[in-house]
Amino acid sequence: MEVTVHRPGELTAADRAAWTAMQSKAHLNGSPDLSNPFLAPEFTLAMARVRGNVRVAVARQDGEPAAYFPFQRSRTGVGRAVGLGVSDCQGLVHRPGFEWDARGLLRDCGLAMWEFDHLAAGQDAFETGASGRFASPVMDLDEGYEGYLARVRARSPKFLRSTLAKGRRLSRDHGEVRYVHDERDPDVLRRLIAWKSAQYRRTGRSDRFAHDWITHLVHQLFHSRGHSFAGVLSVLYAGGAPIAAHFGPRSERVLVCWFPAYDPDFARYSPGLLLHLHMAEAAAADGIAHIDLGRGQKQWKDSLKTRELTVSEGWVALRHPMAIGHRVHRAPVRALRNTVVGRPELFGPADRLLKRLGKIRAGRQND
Repeated sequence: MEVTVHRPGELTAADRAAWTAMQSKAHLNGSPDLSNPFLAPEFTLAMARVRGNVRVAVARQDGEPAAYFPFQRSRTGVGRAVGLGVSDCQGLVHRPGFEWDARGLLRDCGLAMWEFDHLAAGQDAFETGASGRFASPVMDLDEGYEGYLARVRARSPKFLRSTLAKGRRLSRDHGEVRYVHDERDPDVLRRLIAWKSAQYRRTGRSDRFAHDWITHLVHQLFHSRGHSFAGVLSVLYAGGAPIAAHFGPRSERVLVCWFPAYDPDFARYSPGLLLHLHMAEAAAADGIAHIDLGRGQKQWKDSLKTRELTVSEGWVALRHPMAIGHRVHRAPVRALRNTVVGRPELFGPADRLLKRLGKIRAGRQND
């Protein structure tokens, strides 16, 4: 096997086509998680436009491409998954039957270690370094929208009945409710970003859109238009005004729930849940197999999900001083966060504290 490392922009059209073909056929070859849009070449290329340290390792066997491994590399050789912190699926995209040695791959890439937090299932060589595994809920659409509704109704008829009733009340109170699955107005995208930033601050979370590169990345993906990959802005309107929106990438088979938000003035109508039901209907009509709601347990995800995938976090590393130093720094932080998130008796008080801090911060900003 020969491994070469490239900047994403250096990949040939043939390499990009081979990479896309591996994703397109992954569900037929027993690796459906590789169909995720975060593993697509378009996402890696967009990341390379906003972060200069993105690279792609290409593994070839008998002169033919066998695998593509995107990563980010620091000057000290510490590697991380592309888009770590915003990417909801990570790993190596490969053809059927391809096997690799994780540490050998690190040496070929000039990495002391590689860190991940949403490793796709089936990446056995990397999973040996996993420090935790987590549920990632999904909305299955392979039986169509009516099939999805039947699954949700069987599990939670009250939820579906009350949510649809709120949609009817929204229409009575505020006029026609309209849904656009693939909105192309950049002003609406900017409104979504403003809503999401305000939500982060209101709930005491770190505002991702305070980082310019994330904003630039979203705009890059918004303009990505192709059959195998696109950035999709979905919007719910009431009385002609947007009240809820979501932006996320999609591949041929998977739509990822990435940045959903809504106007808090309409919170009593559950506009986020209504938006996701409309998204499910439109995505099913487009041939999407499932909507990935992303890692993490939330009540709204539990209401919408039909099953769960599993993603892992951790790192694989060589015996190298930089790898040891990085792990010493990162491991305690991760362990503390996962302990709090994974235990309801700790997460509830922590979540309430963050929200109180968010209100205090917002009040100071308004003074």
